[in-house]
Formats: sequence, C-alpha cells, structure tokens
Amino acid sequence: MMGDRYSELLIDRILSLCKKRGITIYQLSQMSGVSHSTLDNIVNRNTFNPRIKTLHKIATAFSLTAAEFLDFDELNAFSFDEDTGDERHKS
Repeated sequence: MMGDRYSELLIDRILSLCKKRGITIYQLSQMSGVSHSTLDNIVNRNTFNPRIKTLHKIATAFSLTAAEFLDFDELNAFSFDEDTGDERHKS
C-alpha cells in the first residue's frame, strides 16, 4: 500500500543498519536512549511517522547525523505527493 511506503523505508533503513552493525533492536534502544517499546512499535509497524527527535536519537546511535540517516536512494526517490499515509500514530 502506497500510504505505508515511507514508514516501510524508515523501518528497512533501521533494520539494515542494525544488521550491518550486528546489533539488535534492544541494543539499539540502549545505544539511542529510545525506549525498546518505541523501537518495537516502529519496526513492527504499530507506529507510523516517528518524530524527528526519535529519528535523530536513532541516527546518533549509528554514529550518523539525522541528515545522513535520511540520505539514502530509496527515500530520496520517494514522493510525498503519492503518499496517503496514516498520521494517527506517532512516537
């Protein structure tokens, strides 16, 4: 579904960086200061459109700036004009 594509891209980015660095979501929560339940809700698709503060903390845990974390081909090619995402759930 197109409306969830943005969230899927962020989830894929988080999981890909975890895999690349050999860390679990629990370890990411410890490193980032983002609660394990919040990260679980993001990767299990219970939370959509996480706040920039949350993304910034996640990026910092990966030794990235928020800009670097969000700078990848799939997200750069994403068009919000095509997105009909549900913004009810935020963390």
